[in-house]
Amino acid sequence: SNGAPLPPTASPWDDFVKLAQEYVDTGKLAEEELDYKIVLSKRLAEGRNSIVTGKDDWASLVKSGLAGNLIFNIQVARLRTWMDHLPERASAALMTLWQDGSATAEERMREFNDLLPKEDVAGVDPVAIRGRGTRANVMSVLLMALGPEEYPPFQVGVFNDTYEATDYAKPSSNADEIALYSRAIAFLRRFIDEAEERGLNINNLLEAQSLVWAVVTGRAPINPPPPPDPSRFDLSGLAERLYLSVDFLKEIHTLLEEKKQVIFQGPPGTGKTYLAQALAEHLAGSDGTVTRIQFHPSYAYEDFVEGFRPKTNGEGFDLRKGPLVRAAKQAESVQNADHYLLIDEINRGNLGKLFGELYFLLEYRGHTMQLQYSDEPFSLPKNLYIIGTMNTADRSIALVDLALRRRFAFVDFRPDQWPVDSLLRDWLTENAANMKVDMTWVADLVDQANAKLNDRDAAIGPSYFMRKPDLTEADVRRIWRSEVLPYITERLHESNNVSQEYGLDKLWAEVANSNEDSAPAETVERSNDAANDGDTPNGT
Repeated sequence: SNGAPLPPTASPWDDFVKLAQEYVDTGKLAEEELDYKIVLSKRLAEGRNSIVTGKDDWASLVKSGLAGNLIFNIQVARLRTWMDHLPERASAALMTLWQDGSATAEERMREFNDLLPKEDVAGVDPVAIRGRGTRANVMSVLLMALGPEEYPPFQVGVFNDTYEATDYAKPSSNADEIALYSRAIAFLRRFIDEAEERGLNINNLLEAQSLVWAVVTGRAPINPPPPPDPSRFDLSGLAERLYLSVDFLKEIHTLLEEKKQVIFQGPPGTGKTYLAQALAEHLAGSDGTVTRIQFHPSYAYEDFVEGFRPKTNGEGFDLRKGPLVRAAKQAESVQNADHYLLIDEINRGNLGKLFGELYFLLEYRGHTMQLQYSDEPFSLPKNLYIIGTMNTADRSIALVDLALRRRFAFVDFRPDQWPVDSLLRDWLTENAANMKVDMTWVADLVDQANAKLNDRDAAIGPSYFMRKPDLTEADVRRIWRSEVLPYITERLHESNNVSQEYGLDKLWAEVANSNEDSAPAETVERSNDAANDGDTPNGT
């Protein structure tokens, strides 16, 4: 009112550019966003060149350029089917998009859009690419064959969020595919100008698009998180408590840092799940989280990642996030800590269906991919670690395909292999004072049974006997009768004399005969007396 100048109004571009600058400062722009897009664009360019020169390998080259997280997997599958079943139509359509000449990009996109299947073709698996945003996404990725620096990828959800964050005008509600893409390109050019005014140099449209991706997906924090507390990485105390070698735990920790996901594999009773929980809780510390789930044959993608579930009032459905998405969001929100997802019995689920498009994200942490139902960009943060356990005695282990095996590091838990081979004996020795009598013969008994089984994937693990620090012979008898013998019987289901060959009296006698110092003579005598009284674990 007095004529004094008004203070400058803060622009939403200030915060947006600030986030982009902080992401650039992390040094991760090329590694997480640029490099793989450039690789994919080169594959598409090779496919274009193959069509131009009349070669037959164009389809495989184009398909290899459709990998990654730029197009939703269902649409990639439909494009592949289109090229496989209708190769002449597909190659002709692609060349309208990739043609040289006087036609503008918008004109070429409109012509290609008319040729891109909008309906499924009779006698051909689904090929229709429906939805304005979806078709614009497909065209933008294919245009990368002409140079991603000029034709960057587009996803409608990402750019709608960006328009809201910067108060940039959205396309009209009736805008077609080409208008959606043109608006995104215009935004990126504006972003480059706004960034330059604020001291951030963006070299081309691909860099601008990649920074948009990073900001919208939350990988550009306003304040970089402090480093994790290094005391959590001291594993000596944990190793002592678990009767394991500290070198063994350090090796697992190194694999987690390198691969981000590991699987503990071995027969039952080798402590896989117990160690997975103890190690995850130790490494997560007080700031991190540990999420526990178990796979089984009826567990589905909708349970693990996301899916629609009926509302409690029975009216319609809600889209609910599964434990994987929730764990990832938690890891993103608390970046100064490590977070763990434990998947017990990982091989008992249908892994191809459970992980779906996430196979890519397991290998390329920080990259984004659209989820199947929400169609929103999703990534697995680098501070989310996955530990799975796998029972090698379970026949469903055959369901673990090579694609998943390549993405996980595997740690063996075998009763005849370090460090599990000495675990039971060390535990029995450590707890000798509680047991009143020498019980180390139990380790010899288990070794003898495993030698007779002669199956590393189905051996008897030490954990059966490591539950009570005051273990007694009566406890061993009960455990053998109710847990170990039924397990051996299941493994040797075609044998009729399991109870005789693997009864305690028979095994103890074999141990005593092979090494008189391994089992006290009075113990063997007691077992033989019990056999005569009908009190042996196997009932003989």
